[in-house]
Amino acid sequence: MSIPKEPRQLMINLMYLVLTAMLALNVSAKIINAFFVVNDGIQANNAVTDNSTDFTFEAMKLNAEQDLAKYQPLVDAADRVQEVSDAFTDYVEAIRDTLVDASGGYYPEDDKNHPGQPKGYKNKDVTTRMLVDQGIATELKSRILDARKQILGIINELNGAEGTAINDTSLADLESQISLSISDAYKRENKPGRDTMTWEEFTFKQMPLAAVFPLLSQYSNNMKSSEATILNFLVDQMGKQSFKVDNFIPISSPKKSYVIAGETFETDISVAANSSSINENVQIRVNGQNLSVENGTAKYSVRTSGTGVKTYKVDVSLTNPTTGETETYSNDFQYEVGRRSVAVSADKMNVFYIGVDNPISVSAAGVSSNQLNVSGSGGGLRLERSGQGKYVARVSSPGVAKVTVSGGGLTPTSFEFRVKAIPDPIARLNGETSGSMGNGTFKAQSGIFAELDNFDFEARCQIAGFTLVYAPPREDIQEAVNVGQAFDGPAKNLVNQAKPGDKYYFNNVRAKCPGDNTPRKINAMVFNIR
Repeated sequence: MSIPKEPRQLMINLMYLVLTAMLALNVSAKIINAFFVVNDGIQANNAVTDNSTDFTFEAMKLNAEQDLAKYQPLVDAADRVQEVSDAFTDYVEAIRDTLVDASGGYYPEDDKNHPGQPKGYKNKDVTTRMLVDQGIATELKSRILDARKQILGIINELNGAEGTAINDTSLADLESQISLSISDAYKRENKPGRDTMTWEEFTFKQMPLAAVFPLLSQYSNNMKSSEATILNFLVDQMGKQSFKVDNFIPISSPKKSYVIAGETFETDISVAANSSSINENVQIRVNGQNLSVENGTAKYSVRTSGTGVKTYKVDVSLTNPTTGETETYSNDFQYEVGRRSVAVSADKMNVFYIGVDNPISVSAAGVSSNQLNVSGSGGGLRLERSGQGKYVARVSSPGVAKVTVSGGGLTPTSFEFRVKAIPDPIARLNGETSGSMGNGTFKAQSGIFAELDNFDFEARCQIAGFTLVYAPPREDIQEAVNVGQAFDGPAKNLVNQAKPGDKYYFNNVRAKCPGDNTPRKINAMVFNIR
């Protein structure tokens, strides 16, 4: 693009370039945020996989106790696979820490814009220099291939162990299920006429640190998934034998624990610590009624009527594969039947006051609070959720406000509330609105105060000003205009002149309460000095 000579056109071109750059930055911010969202999802999945593999490993050890000579090699193999997995994931986390340290560390968890995120999340230089140029990515590639080779080698070693021969088909299937590997996508990019690209460059070159985070998490996930695949394979080699368990507990899994009158209550009933060896002889009864059992599970349903909490008893009889004895286990379960209805009530009174937080409660029997939609209109109403079924209503103009509740199969229902200003406060001097007052007590006062009587909200009104009139007997009347609630200089001078027989008038008393745009006029006061 040629550079224009005319200044105005040059300025327009520069503004266009700046705008384009700003738009690019906005898009970049959204994409970078998406990388962290993806990374968090992978990390959460890694935690779930860890829990699953830990459970599988413990189950293997329990099962192996039935025949240690036969099954201990399988348990030892699982233990070695876990060691390889732990070492690999620790290595990947070390790479992440190294990149973050080199780019400035992390933002604090309480940072407003980037809580807990790396400060150099946009940094491409650190990732390219350390991963590609300095060879960390090459070492990572080698670690990935080596870890894959190690875990498959552990399984191959079992072929020679007594009682653990594994056929070639099973090994081939297992190898195809191992997700820990190096993608060959970079090879497809090496087309004629292009510069040859390595896996390291294809994966990490000019990648911002935020984009590298989910990549590293994915390699850890591949390792953990491969570990889980190996452990499941080893469990399968043990054969379909009983797990050693110490207790059986009946489990009821209702589709809904709260149903509406007239609906059908339905639940799945099964046995905790379930396995194939106990499913064949399981008998399940609910309230004495025998149910049909399939794969250790029975379905129980009953037409509901009335409302309230309903209880049903579950008895499970089975043959314990460890002891060979028939045992019965029982438990009671409950569900609740209700009717659809909705109510909205102000926690203080049936009025919304301007300038204060008005707490309200929203209840809808038969509908989950997560399904409710609560909205407001009129009176400048704004609603803010403050808890389960609790909201705070804030209003700004007198009139009528409406709270509308819908969702969960409810017909939209509106509830009206009057919107009012906070009631007028009462002006008081030493707790009195008028009357007689001792000379010394009157002089000791610092000012007058506005008080809200019988008002259930946390609100305070302030005296904006007043006119003080001093009327001594047989003397000229004196007057002072006071700003605020405390006696200022002229008003204080009049107060200090008080003596028995004098009168003081507090006129044009004005107060300002929360929500008031301008001060309001309230009660006047008259005091006789004794």
